[in-house]
Amino acid sequence: MNRPFVRTLVASAAVAAAIALAGCDPDSITPTGRSLAPLSAKTLAEFDAKQMDKDSPILVRIFKEEAEMEVWKKNRNGEFALLKTYPICRWSGDLGPKVKEGDRQAPEGFYTITPGQMNPNSNYYLAFNTGYPNAFDRAWNRTGSELMVHGDCSSRGCYAMTDEQIQEIYALARESFFGGQKDFQLAAFPFRMTALNMAKHRNNPNFAFWKMIKEGYDHFEATHQEPKVAVCEKRYVFDPAQPENASRPLKFDARGQCPVFQLDPTIADAVLDHHRQEQVQMANYIAHDVATVPFRVGDGGMNPVFAAKLAAHDTFDNNGRAYQVAGSSQAPGALPRTPNPPAVTAQPAPASQPLVMASVPMPQPAPQAKEGEAPPAQPKSIAGLLGNLFGGSPAESQTVALRGSNTEMAAKPKRATPVRTASAPAVLHAKPQAAEPTAVAKNAPAPGVQQARKEDKSPAPEMRTAYSAPPPASKNGLLQGAQPVVPAGSFESRWTALR
Repeated sequence: MNRPFVRTLVASAAVAAAIALAGCDPDSITPTGRSLAPLSAKTLAEFDAKQMDKDSPILVRIFKEEAEMEVWKKNRNGEFALLKTYPICRWSGDLGPKVKEGDRQAPEGFYTITPGQMNPNSNYYLAFNTGYPNAFDRAWNRTGSELMVHGDCSSRGCYAMTDEQIQEIYALARESFFGGQKDFQLAAFPFRMTALNMAKHRNNPNFAFWKMIKEGYDHFEATHQEPKVAVCEKRYVFDPAQPENASRPLKFDARGQCPVFQLDPTIADAVLDHHRQEQVQMANYIAHDVATVPFRVGDGGMNPVFAAKLAAHDTFDNNGRAYQVAGSSQAPGALPRTPNPPAVTAQPAPASQPLVMASVPMPQPAPQAKEGEAPPAQPKSIAGLLGNLFGGSPAESQTVALRGSNTEMAAKPKRATPVRTASAPAVLHAKPQAAEPTAVAKNAPAPGVQQARKEDKSPAPEMRTAYSAPPPASKNGLLQGAQPVVPAGSFESRWTALR
């Protein structure tokens, strides 16, 4: 049996096993080809630079407080090395483990991810199930389900990445399964569990739990090998090995008494030495009364690189007036889109209001002077002429949402259908193709504007829509009141509601 056929067979089995899974809130499933997106050339080059094979095993670590996800990959020396650190776009809840359904907590602890937990059909672009509750969680009667790592930067108990990030993370897991890895470990921590951070959080009610999972953290830090995890007496144990001259294999019961075991002798020296150093450092920090961290109050967090995207900054319109906009639309670590991206769906405006395109106000005739009165003062700037033509403020116009924060729209690709009204025919496209003149540009100008042109004897102002190509003298190519066009599915387009 040749290798390509085996890879195809394994992929088909993984997709079939994952078809019933969805994101944090699975309502409907739309199959896509996103799960088959190849790794980028840049990532493949990183494999070579770090002496890694494309299909070697991976291990994932999550840190809430820092809002970071690490992907480690086994190199050709047989050790796990850090491949990449991804900023987490959103996580919910506070520091500490998930306890019950509906508490909005993202889980903490050690979880196992199998091919059956990979979800190529998630409402949130791509996803994999963390496996919560695991044996430890069940031993404490903790409840909850469908806690995911997924895209779309929206979390209700999950760890949310951008679509570009989850595409690459999903591909890394897929290739490791192709290489024969039966499952990979996901370790979720409240923060990087250094001696200093432990001392800072020593007054937290979850400190006893964190001391326990720090043992697993220390095992990995000391060896760069995946720690073997078991549960007994309602606690985690790491790298247990069968004692010498034992007659029975080890058997662990999450609620039952722990069997007699010893620390794996092949790593015991390195682990015990590292653990001893950590204990001494933490005791020194506490003895010097290092400041403690106050309990968090709020709902989750976001990596600073994404928070900066939401920070407003000043810019200027074509008339030199300052206004505030959100940050750049390019999320860090963006990847090329797959051949099957989520579609953009247009929503029609209510029938009682006129329909406009791309936030451009409907044209209105300029006011005419009454008999015996002097004609109204004519504006001298392009912006003034446009104000007379369109009338009203941009905020008063009815707009059509191309994509907002509703992730269900991204999960159900639909072809945008033409929407027409009697007053202003317009065709909405999910994504602008070529710039073409609209009905406003084709029709003759309103009488008031025609009169202004004759008296002023200045060149007629160029009429453009938000989709027209910007003139050379324009600063940013936008009409007054028009909104910038951003790629569908980008980080910027998901935060339009927050502007």
